[in-house]
Amino acid sequence: MRILLVEDNDRLAEFISSGLRNAGFVPDVFGTVADASAAFDAAAYQAAIVDLGLPDGDGLDIVRAQRAKAAPCPMMVLTARDGVSDRVSGLNAGADDYLLKPFAMEELIARLRAILRRPGAALSVELSLSNLAFDTAGREVRVDGKVVSMPRREMEMLEHLLRRSGKVVSKRSLEEGLYGFDDDVTPNSVEVLVSRLRKRLQQSGAQVGVHTLRGIGYMLADGAP
Repeated sequence: MRILLVEDNDRLAEFISSGLRNAGFVPDVFGTVADASAAFDAAAYQAAIVDLGLPDGDGLDIVRAQRAKAAPCPMMVLTARDGVSDRVSGLNAGADDYLLKPFAMEELIARLRAILRRPGAALSVELSLSNLAFDTAGREVRVDGKVVSMPRREMEMLEHLLRRSGKVVSKRSLEEGLYGFDDDVTPNSVEVLVSRLRKRLQQSGAQVGVHTLRGIGYMLADGAP
């Protein structure tokens, strides 16, 4: 699940992006209003975490611009401004949540998951298909109740496909959802990852498989591919 993080403090941005990756998200990090606006134009995000004090403007300008769109993504404001009027202004501008610095990474992740669970948002905690179950909060995959060890990137692909089980997901959609701007992506990265995930599901005894629809995309469905 791809997240836009707008934070101009390099150390804090690295801390947050590392925590997001460990929680199964794919973060893109930018430090200015201009770069964040360009990122929104170039990619589809499931949520955004936005600092307010940015070098070229106020993060609330980003929130307002996204709220004006037909299908805005959930927005979390992250700031040191702790006045009641500041919080009210942030929420009135369209933020879905307002988290004060300093903060615990666990709370940020929990709040992010909470806004993604709201009606019309993208996140359900428990995903399942046949004898396969995925606890997206605990990052645990189980087949017939037994935990299956899985590398982070394979787990991210499984989650992406599980959220659309029975539907075809294009290669481009997988690339956009699984890889950030800074990731090293080769033309066959998705194919290689699908092959690895398919093999792991087969070895674990999962009664589901990643089916290839040539020229169209991939689909997670019951039965071996």
